[in-house]
Amino acid sequence: MKQEQFLTVVDRDEAERRFRAAVDFRPLPGEPGALAAARGRVLAEDVRSPADVPGFTRADRDGFAVRAADTFGASEEAPRLLALNDETIATGVVPALEVAPGTATPVATGAIVPRGADAVVMLEDTDPTPEGLEVRRAVAPGAHLAHAGSDIARGETVLRAGDVLTSRETGLLAAMGVAEVIVRRRPRVVLFSTGDEVVEPGGALADGQVHDANQRILADAVREAGGTAVEGGIVGDDEALLRERMEGGFREGDLVLLSGGTSKGAGDLCHRVLREIGEILVHGVALKPGKPVVLARARGKPVVVLPGFPTSAIFTFHEFVAPWIRARAGLPPDPPNTVEARLARDLKSDRGRREYDLVHLVRSGDDLLAWPLGKGSGSLTTFARADGFHVVPERVERVERGTPVRVTLLGPLRLPDLVVVGSHCTGLDLLLSELRRRGFTSKAVAAGSQAGLDAAKRGECDVAGVHLMDEATGTYNEPFVTAGLRLVRGYGRRQGVVSRDGARAGRLVNRNRGSGTRVLIDRLLDGARPDGYTFEVRSHSAVAAAVQSGRADWGVCIENAARGLAFEFLAEERFDFLVPEARLERPAVRAFLEVLNDRAVRARLAEEGFTA
Repeated sequence: MKQEQFLTVVDRDEAERRFRAAVDFRPLPGEPGALAAARGRVLAEDVRSPADVPGFTRADRDGFAVRAADTFGASEEAPRLLALNDETIATGVVPALEVAPGTATPVATGAIVPRGADAVVMLEDTDPTPEGLEVRRAVAPGAHLAHAGSDIARGETVLRAGDVLTSRETGLLAAMGVAEVIVRRRPRVVLFSTGDEVVEPGGALADGQVHDANQRILADAVREAGGTAVEGGIVGDDEALLRERMEGGFREGDLVLLSGGTSKGAGDLCHRVLREIGEILVHGVALKPGKPVVLARARGKPVVVLPGFPTSAIFTFHEFVAPWIRARAGLPPDPPNTVEARLARDLKSDRGRREYDLVHLVRSGDDLLAWPLGKGSGSLTTFARADGFHVVPERVERVERGTPVRVTLLGPLRLPDLVVVGSHCTGLDLLLSELRRRGFTSKAVAAGSQAGLDAAKRGECDVAGVHLMDEATGTYNEPFVTAGLRLVRGYGRRQGVVSRDGARAGRLVNRNRGSGTRVLIDRLLDGARPDGYTFEVRSHSAVAAAVQSGRADWGVCIENAARGLAFEFLAEERFDFLVPEARLERPAVRAFLEVLNDRAVRARLAEEGFTA
């Protein structure tokens, strides 16, 4: 297939400049909105109170409405005696009697204070007697009452255009009796996913097809940014149909947002249609992920085509589309929520492209450590599980471990109770699920056994999951224990060669460097480098999936990940845990060790194929 070239790739700032120069970023006009649906909306006009709040002079305490002068000089030793009026004022009751000099009327909190009274004596400062009411504490005029209009006066400007309505503001409007406000119209974003390979969630998949995750991610992101999402569904690789659906989108929405078809291959239609009906402002931005983004204008409205890979799509959405939505909705720019951290391991980057590196954040002493996730833009779990990202500038090719980085958070930062770094294992997944049921959160960083060992030595994790074999002795894990580390026995597991037909031939799917399985594979190959040696994945399940799908012909993984495939036993290995001794008494570590030794949990591990 002939691959056309991108138009001139521009840097991120130049792309934004072109988009802003060609597209209207001014707030949309106002429209009436019911107060019941106004939370999160932006006021388009000032709001003046149509009434006094409170609308009457009210009691702020349970007690007695009095003339303050009648209480002057009252004390415990010398109380003042007042006559009780023959009515009690509950909330919502209009008083019939005036409080004359020397009298008092019982009132409830929130009730109307009768005419003549200028204060309320609290109930606990009085004593009823057969002769009347004894007042044991003097009050000043205005005590324990709120005059009409003392909170908000009729005609007072209480909210201004541009204010974002939260529950506080909507409560204030309700107190003033306002049922409808003029708010900025929310921009309508019409979304389409493109490509014959995309199938609605729940639909059956043929070979080469994927479920459409982008429309769900992007529609919800539109709503989070303050817009209205109009979900247009999937448009296959049909140029005439795509043009028709886009024309409908221009009539229905303020911006048309597509995902997929941003490259220049023979099957990528979006840029061709846009070239015919509008103007392409940018096609290709020096970003990673997100290079093949299209910014355009057609029929007087903006059009954005995002890459098909979910992580690329959501990053470019937040770079170019979310700011437009917020501006048109009248919302202020969304300031980034950032934290300082240190990079937990070396990172390589592509020179010439601004890279967004997604990371896990974990606590290490007084610092935060940022562990790069190390997955591509096609990974669905990357963005969902990341705590945040840091930016690697265009001219940087390598960032060394320990380098300070500023991480932009993707949501509230919730640091886990237990941090596990090391090798991936489904048995570990089972242990951490049980730990969660006991009330402890965890985060597992699948960085490989060697990285887990190194992190434990530096005291940068609570537990390291390892299956490291000493090649000289054939012993697992124990030879790698150093001062300050405690080896905790985990469980055994069977490693073997998996294939579809039982043959150890064809293309290999390898494990990542630093993993215990990689050591076993290199020992098995004895210096050979078969086809696929550089094809690396980070988990046993990924090895089995690669073989099952035909992307590889054989690999090495644990037996319980190899279900449905031929399995040739190679070795029984130990999957154990290294714990920094300084962390042994942490509650989450103690709970993890209790889970590991729980008889019921050990039985479940055995059911999954793990040995004692």
